[in-house]
Amino acid sequence: MSLVDHLRELRTRLLISMAAVAVTTIFGFIWYSHGVFGLESLGEWLRHPYCSLPASARADISADGGCRLLATAPFDQFMLRFKVGLAAGVVLACPVWLYELWAFITPGLYKNERRFAVLFVSFAAVLFVAGAVLAYIVLSKALHFLLTVGSNVQVTALSGDRYFGFLINLLLVFGVSFEFPLLIIMLNLIGMVSYARLKSWRRGLIFAMFVFAAFATPGSDPFSMIVLGLALTMLLELAIQVTRIHDKRKAKRQAAAGWAVPDDEAAPIEPPSTVPPPSTVPLDAT
Repeated sequence: MSLVDHLRELRTRLLISMAAVAVTTIFGFIWYSHGVFGLESLGEWLRHPYCSLPASARADISADGGCRLLATAPFDQFMLRFKVGLAAGVVLACPVWLYELWAFITPGLYKNERRFAVLFVSFAAVLFVAGAVLAYIVLSKALHFLLTVGSNVQVTALSGDRYFGFLINLLLVFGVSFEFPLLIIMLNLIGMVSYARLKSWRRGLIFAMFVFAAFATPGSDPFSMIVLGLALTMLLELAIQVTRIHDKRKAKRQAAAGWAVPDDEAAPIEPPSTVPPPSTVPLDAT
């Protein structure tokens, strides 16, 4: 394919992904205040971690005694609903845009590498959703630490934009971070990273996971940092073990084919074949 054809394909993939996100965003926008399929509304579901805090840690600004978030501008409620709907749309549409991403990349790979596209897209979607769910569970603990540490002196009246912004950032950080071990497995399958190299890098990678968790978590609370670091470490170790199994099977296949060479042994070099001397043509023949 020419460069123009690649750009046209990229445009098509982006349009399909944006259309899928647009549809799921409309669904998330409606789900924000209306229950669907027997589930409570998305706004109520996302507000539970804040409303589960003790009353002494949050300001009660609702006249009916309910748990409400603060809006400080006329357009805040619409924009907040749109942002939450968009975040829900990105999460719900992740199988589509992950598949389109793989469909754009895989034509440049070998046939045996393209076989894993659907498998990787499925696992990537599951890991992204699993990271978002873990972030929601962590949120209640993180908020309890952040909003009750000084509740005997002050209470917190969170605006909807601040609270949902913190929540969305935490969901995205956890969801995207959970894709890192899958990237390691992908690089191993295409031969760019071996198990032996990952084994030698294990301590450095674990340290990097916790450093990343310390800088990536939006709340800077120790609980979410530790949980994200531990979760990434467990997924990293799982990815390393998957690469160990893959490299072991790959070595067996190479040995059976007769072209596997140990690391400490030089590959055999065939002696050069003899080249016949060039034929001479008499000068008087010309």
